[in-house]
Order: sequence, then C-alpha cells, then structure tokens
Amino acid sequence: MNQHPAIPRPEYPRPQFERSDWLNLNGQWEFDYDDRDEGVREKWYAGAAQPLTRTITVPYCFQSKLSGIGDPDIHDIVWYRRTFKLPDSFAGKRVNLHFGAVDYEAQVWVNGQLAAVHSGGHTPFQADITDYVTSSGSNVVVVRAQDYSRDVSLPRGKQYWKDRSEGIFYTRTTGIWQTVWLEAVAPAHLRQVRMTPDIDHHRIHLQFDLSHPYTAGDPVLSSLAVRTIISFKGELVAEDLFSMRREAESRSIVLTDKYGHDSGRWWSPQNPQLYDVTFELIQDGQSVDVVKSYFGMRKISIDNGKLLLNNRPCFMKLVLDQGYFPDGLLTAPTDEALRYDVEATKAMGFNGARKHQKVEDPRYLYWCDKLGLLVWGEMANSYMYSETYVQRMTAEWTEAVERDYNHPCVVAWVPLNESWGVPDIAHDNQQQMHAKAMYYLTKSLDVTRPVVSNDGWEHATTDLCTIHDYEWRREVLAERYSSADKAVLAVPAGRTIFAGGFAYGGEPILVTEFGGIAFKKADEDGWGYSGAKDEADFARRLADVVHPLLQSPVVQGYCYTQLTDVEQEKNGLLTYDRKPKLPLDVIRQINQGKLPEL
Repeated sequence: MNQHPAIPRPEYPRPQFERSDWLNLNGQWEFDYDDRDEGVREKWYAGAAQPLTRTITVPYCFQSKLSGIGDPDIHDIVWYRRTFKLPDSFAGKRVNLHFGAVDYEAQVWVNGQLAAVHSGGHTPFQADITDYVTSSGSNVVVVRAQDYSRDVSLPRGKQYWKDRSEGIFYTRTTGIWQTVWLEAVAPAHLRQVRMTPDIDHHRIHLQFDLSHPYTAGDPVLSSLAVRTIISFKGELVAEDLFSMRREAESRSIVLTDKYGHDSGRWWSPQNPQLYDVTFELIQDGQSVDVVKSYFGMRKISIDNGKLLLNNRPCFMKLVLDQGYFPDGLLTAPTDEALRYDVEATKAMGFNGARKHQKVEDPRYLYWCDKLGLLVWGEMANSYMYSETYVQRMTAEWTEAVERDYNHPCVVAWVPLNESWGVPDIAHDNQQQMHAKAMYYLTKSLDVTRPVVSNDGWEHATTDLCTIHDYEWRREVLAERYSSADKAVLAVPAGRTIFAGGFAYGGEPILVTEFGGIAFKKADEDGWGYSGAKDEADFARRLADVVHPLLQSPVVQGYCYTQLTDVEQEKNGLLTYDRKPKLPLDVIRQINQGKLPEL
C-alpha cells in the first residue's frame, strides 16, 4: 500500500517480513502528560469525547525536537490518541496493530477496549484488533505509556536517571519511539519464518510458525500449504511446496547453482550478496498470505581460537555506535539518516559496528544487510542488580534475539556490558550466575552466533574475550597486546578481564572499546578519554591507538569509540550532526595501518 509522503518515517518498518496490505499510523497524535496518574481512573481510554490537550509527532518521543514538543523534563506517564479508518482492502481480513517500540510499559485500547499490554522499551509487540474495530467509520486507538526514569534497575541503556544528561549518559526516551502501523492478514497466516543459513551444506533451513493455535485434526490446518520461492539477482534458485501438518514446520532447501557452486553468493561486508525469498500460504488451493523477505548465506564461527567468517579468518574493525540523533534522540529522523551512518562507517574503513546499549531499529539492520556491515547486537542494560531487573532483562532480551535472528549482518550477541546491572560480578555468585544464565539463554535461542557474557571485563562463561582499554600511549598498547598472557592479565579501568572463579580459555581476543579521542571542531563544552588539538594531532593520536592493535599477534578485532559525538560526549569521528572531523579517507587509511599526511 502506498503511504502519504508527508508521514514521518513512511518506509515499511519490518523489511525482512513484508506484506503489501498495511497502513502507517505515524504523524500527528493527541498527547498529554499524566503526572498525577489520573488517566486510567478517569477513563481517558474511553474514546475521543475528551481530547488530550497537546499534539505530538509519532514516532518521535516528547523529549525530542522532532516530536514538536522537545521537553527534557521527567514525565513518566504519557497518553496518546488518534483516529483511523480502515482501508477498503482490509475488508474480510484480520487487522493487526503493530508497535515497533514503546518505552517502557504500554497499554493499548482500541475503541475503548483493552487490546494489548507490553513491557520492554526496545522490542516490538502487536495485537489482533479485528474484534474491536469497525470498517464503516472512524476508530480510536489510545496508548498509555509508563516509564520509570529514576529506577536504576530498569534496562535503559544510555538513558539518564537524573534530570539532565552528563558524562556517558544521555537524554531519556519515554513512550512511542518507533513506527506504529496496521496490517491486514488472513485468519490463517504466517507468524514468523526463522531462516538459518548453512554454507557448509549449501542449504537454508526454514522454520515456519503459523499464527493460529491449531489442534490435532483441525480441518483448516489440513488444508494449508506453503510455497517458498527463492531467487538470486532475479534468477530462480529454488521452489518448494509442502503441506503444513502442524503449527510449526521445518524445511531445508539446497541452494547450489547450475554449476554446483555457490560460494560467490555468500554474504560478507565486501560482498553483501542477498537472496530474495517469497513465502506464500495456500488454503484450499487459494493464496491467503504472501510475505516477501531476504536472507544472506554466511557463517560466523570460532575454530581453534580463531574467529572466522565463512570459514576464513576475519579481523573485525568495528566502530562503537550509540544510535543517537540530535533531533530524534533514539529515533533516526529519516531512513536515509540510518543509511548514511552505515555508508559513513564503511567509508572510514570499518567493516562493522557495535550497537551500544540499544536494540536498534530494524531499518538500520536492513541497511547493514544490504550494504554489508557486521553488527554486534547488544541489549540496553540496567545500572544496578535486582530480581525484578532479571525478570525484565531476560524477557526483553529474548524478544530482541527473536526479532533480529534472521539478519545476516548480526554476527555476535552482547547481553551485558562492563558489568552494568551486575556491578558486583567480580565476586558475587548470584550476579555471576546471572551472567552465565544470559550466556546460556542466548545460546538456547541461537547456537549460530558467538555470545559475549560481559563485554569489556569481568567475564564469566564467554565465546569471545573482549577488553575495553582507553590507554592512549602507543608503546603501552604495543606491549600489552604482544601476547595473550599479557592481554588477559591487564586490568584496564582497575577491572580484571575475568571475574573471580573464571579464567581465559583460549577465546579470541578483541579490544571492543578503545580510543575515545576528543576533538572539538568548535568552541563547545564536552569531554573525551583523551584530547587532540587539531586535525593532524587527531590523526596521529588515532593512529597511535589503532596501529598497535592491527600489529598485535593476538588481537583479532577492535571497536573504536565512537562513530559520532553524542550530546556532551565529544569523542566521535563525526560530530553529532554527522560532519566528519577528518576526511573519511584519512580514517580509512589509518584503519589500513597507514598514517597519511594532512
């Protein structure tokens, strides 16, 4: 369905599972604060008879300029309301209402009836609202969002719990911050398809999950079939048709070309080859659901202590990407802005990004898939530990891994970072067990990618030994990373690399935060881990921290801090509004081990 060009963020929000019949609900909504928590008692959800007093532009949070409000103050309970009409094409179909992300808890009413409840500020949810809507007139959707700005055990990432941002913490996000949309589907439709590439056997493994809780002998189930059509650059590769006999079914499809080879079609940052795929659900011989998707054939593995991509050694040159924008905060102003960040990262000679303390918009992952950028998927952590935190964390992380499983760009999972949420993990057995649990929980959801137990230091069980080290002296870094023994015995920031009771076991070593060189292009306040006085000094300092890691006999990758300035943090390679502090090609050459003259 065509979307009106005036709608903010009009692109399809779920690019790896795309249907044609949908309606974007971004744009102007009624809005209000509910600082005294009166809305439920006064039934603000019961229709549009009493309009809310403000307006807001969805999907931007009220703290952002793009929302039309730009209020950084704490308002932990907010309400949204808008009307909508169902398109004629929705007639006779089920209607699903989708939210990309609402921070932190959401209650959703449609025409006065409670339709959905969700907790978790970074993950999507949906509701079947067919029984609540009318096709003959206007419908009303109302959202109550509740944040917990002062709660330091809330999985929040970089959102600060104090009134104003400072240090490494930034402006909060409350409420809706990703696209809201409607989708029309048949009563029987595909809920999801899980796609697992197997390059060693030239296969794609597909797991199909139906939307409907069928029972044995259900006549609807017995009449369903799935057709899968796979193509590569417009050429048909495979076509498969099978009957669905259960709620979930699996298939493996061989993808070799007519010459018996397919390695030229493998996905990598240098060659981001993608297969197109269409899934068609057929009922009684009639097509009832068509989903368009794509996948990449790639493998990430560890063999004898070596980190491999597609069975070959892969040195990861990552940049730390906070995913913040001056006018939209956690929400990119446009899809083009997301694409630019990917293109700029690659232009500087990086082959990947570590998305830091944020489960990123699926549109970003789409551009990484399409343009070729490795991504480490990371959870937004809390700051302190509690049993309530554990419940929140495990539920939301499970949803995040499920949402992003199919993206070929995602090559590692990072549930915990720098002992956030587990500040006493060095010797606290309960917090160590939590880190182990997060490792094994992630493995139980995805055995195809490495998992980092606690990125930076104080590791428990982990697939990668990752170290955060903001040392700026070339000679110190060269000596520290001259051997594995020296690297794992280091204590950057006064923290041991492994928590008490755990030890290095030959895992690949990567320095996943380093640099942090502040270079201010204008007279502005802010800070960094070390400072440069001009462009030449910045380039030299950058080479001083990058080159020892490139030359190390044991380091298998790094992640430079960071892609852009964010608010008061001025250690980006780009300014907050994405202007390069050095020519991008200069940074590329430094990433190649050179030091160009300026």
